[in-house]
Amino acid sequence: MKQNIDNNNEKFTGAEIFVKCLEAEGIELVFGYPGGAVLHIYDELHKQNEVSHILVRHEQGAVHAAEGFAKSSNKPGVVLVTSGPGATNSITGIADAYMDSVPIVVFTGQVRTALIGNDAFQEVDTVGITRPCVKHNFMITNVKDMASTIKKAFYVATSGRPGPVVVDIPKDITEDKCEFNYPKSVSMRSYNPHIEINSDSIIEAAEKILSCEKPVIYAGGGVINSNASEELTNFAKYLNFPVTNTLMGLGCFPGDDPQFIQMLGMHGSYEANMAMHDCDLLIAVGARFDDRITGRLDKFSPDATVIHIDVDPSSISKNIRAHIPIHGDVKDAINKLSQEIIGKKLRPKNIDNWWNQINEWRKKDSFKYNQEGDIIKPQFVVDSLYNVTNGDAFITSDVGQHQMWAAQLYKFNKPKRWINSGGLGTMGFGLPSAMGTQFANPDSLVCCVTGEASIQMCIQELSTCLQYGLPIKIINLNNRYMGMVRQWQEFFYEKRYAMSYMDALPDFVKLAESFGHVGYKVEKSSDVEPALREAINQKNRLVFLDFITDQNENVFPMIATGAAHNKMILS
Repeated sequence: MKQNIDNNNEKFTGAEIFVKCLEAEGIELVFGYPGGAVLHIYDELHKQNEVSHILVRHEQGAVHAAEGFAKSSNKPGVVLVTSGPGATNSITGIADAYMDSVPIVVFTGQVRTALIGNDAFQEVDTVGITRPCVKHNFMITNVKDMASTIKKAFYVATSGRPGPVVVDIPKDITEDKCEFNYPKSVSMRSYNPHIEINSDSIIEAAEKILSCEKPVIYAGGGVINSNASEELTNFAKYLNFPVTNTLMGLGCFPGDDPQFIQMLGMHGSYEANMAMHDCDLLIAVGARFDDRITGRLDKFSPDATVIHIDVDPSSISKNIRAHIPIHGDVKDAINKLSQEIIGKKLRPKNIDNWWNQINEWRKKDSFKYNQEGDIIKPQFVVDSLYNVTNGDAFITSDVGQHQMWAAQLYKFNKPKRWINSGGLGTMGFGLPSAMGTQFANPDSLVCCVTGEASIQMCIQELSTCLQYGLPIKIINLNNRYMGMVRQWQEFFYEKRYAMSYMDALPDFVKLAESFGHVGYKVEKSSDVEPALREAINQKNRLVFLDFITDQNENVFPMIATGAAHNKMILS
């Protein structure tokens, strides 16, 4: 990485400094959409070849693309949008990144400093609006602060618990000139993410691990953010403990490993939820105990000692009390636990009886479905996708039933392969995040699992895919409903399907073709696998597969809001 760049007292415009900062950070790709407040920056981007700019069709798409890029790589995502509506259009993506701890830096244009507060054309209080949904934000009011602020932005976004950082840049700052010196390091008095883990907590946790009889490892997205999947896997394999994942943690432990008891929570497996309810030791690793996981708080793992490992102290004991809190980086914490247990060649108690119980629960086969006849079951499409890709694709998803079926049935054996919107639950996330994933992994197969409602949220990004030749495969599970809304209406609203039927749908095949892509409509179960294989064989084309699926299929198991883990609706 280029740093501490000194240009012998030569002065540069703020726009030139902006580009030089990106080069110094090693940024190769920016997703954005131009406008008046950022035209000086766009002019400088046009003059150079180090940083490529990807022109999206909507600012929300830019942020989701940056999220996909960041989630599927070890690099931060970068966004550049203009002031006013450019900034406000990006808010959904920023909030999504905040909820899922995604390292992105969003640069927003702003009106000239002299006009701020005057209701100028395309003025909005970007700092104020984004404050609740960012890790941090800045407004640059002096060109001399440009380099140091951008350095801080990338440092904050990528260190500790990752998250989005917004940098608001008034237009006159991009015109003003100063010398350019990019800092070697960052020092922020109020922010120090480097944590020394308490050794007493490690010793206490190790003692509980060695003495428990019914343990569960509950691993979330923090394992992936910390690049600790290998460490977690080795630790779990040594202990022979069952492992369950959150939606965001899928892939941090191999999905086809016999120790994996599937995803837990509202639509988790019977064995995972029952094990969580009955365990005597719960080891939470990089997970935040959100409501879709815990269900009824006072009935959650009632007999368990809770060890909670997290880089963010505000997450520990926030929802569920941690008996043994371990505040620190997940990888560091697992390594220290491994040294204490594996390094000393210690072994936990025999837990064969616990495994016997878990295997009895497994016999429920709670993700099962019946594919009979011509009508396509949506689960069958996901199963077939897993088979034809050998489980080796990058899978992005939108939000709804299709997301849950993908999480349940596609076995993720590697981290950073499952790219979805967890905390915010953003319809429209799937296609633009697939774009970012494809840019980060140009030689890999990227598939977007979506539904007919979600795909229309950001469908204009099909134009971006054509412009940049992105060979994404779109798997549209089309049941002509907002499926998850319909499911809740069936269960909890006496089948009053208020506004959940998707009437007047476009012909998705013709729509894809109008954007310059390939489209197929699949209506029979016997055609599912051949259509998927044909799509994958078209290596250089985006293919839109419109699968017409069973309208009445629901996601099971399901835990109703406020119910305990052991109170699941199984079918």
